[in-house]
Amino acid sequence: MQLEHEHTPHAISIRLAAENRPNYLRDWVYGGIDGAITTFAIVAGVVGAGLSSSVIVILGLANLLADGFSMAASNYTGTKTEIDELARYRQIEEKHIIHEPEGERQEIRQILQSKGLTGAALDDAVKAITSNEETWVNTMLVEEYGLTTNLRSPFKSGSSTFASFLICGSVPLAPFLFSIEPAFETALVSTGITFFLIGTIKSKWSLAKWWLSGLETLAIGAAASLMAYGVGYLVKGLV
Repeated sequence: MQLEHEHTPHAISIRLAAENRPNYLRDWVYGGIDGAITTFAIVAGVVGAGLSSSVIVILGLANLLADGFSMAASNYTGTKTEIDELARYRQIEEKHIIHEPEGERQEIRQILQSKGLTGAALDDAVKAITSNEETWVNTMLVEEYGLTTNLRSPFKSGSSTFASFLICGSVPLAPFLFSIEPAFETALVSTGITFFLIGTIKSKWSLAKWWLSGLETLAIGAAASLMAYGVGYLVKGLV
């Protein structure tokens, strides 16, 4: 049977070190999907309303900068909130270990008991964990509060989202910026390819096949685009 990775001591050491580093792929996918969807929605809505290409360029550029920055700021703030929360609970646990060490040891003991440890193995594990304050605190953060100690950088998260938003959001706008004809059809095809590629990258987070994840993301983007085009067409009729 072909396994996903090797299990030699050296391979395990390398893999664990890599997996403990923050991953910003989620931020890239998050920004890319939203950038492509919102910008193409503007393109489709303006085309549906029968307005000029200059309107598409103006609204599209405004969306790229304003909405992209808004998403980046939201991601930055959300990630920083996680870091602040971790710091708060870390401070609480450090204080409790100083003022109520036996109670904290009992918490560790009960946590390990719930995982099936008993007897001498339980005593040794409790002693090993509580002999190092950082290990002790980190164990409580993960097991008692359900937090993760491997958090992403707020700046890198926000920057990744903003960069991905600009790159993917520029795809449906490019034919109108550079006067590529037929502009709307070119934007439609290139944006569809972008959706599909984002979906294949997103498949790294799931058990879905890469092509199925690509089609799913393409369908989401197509639905949003059709809605925008339909709204634009209806507005054109009303006006």
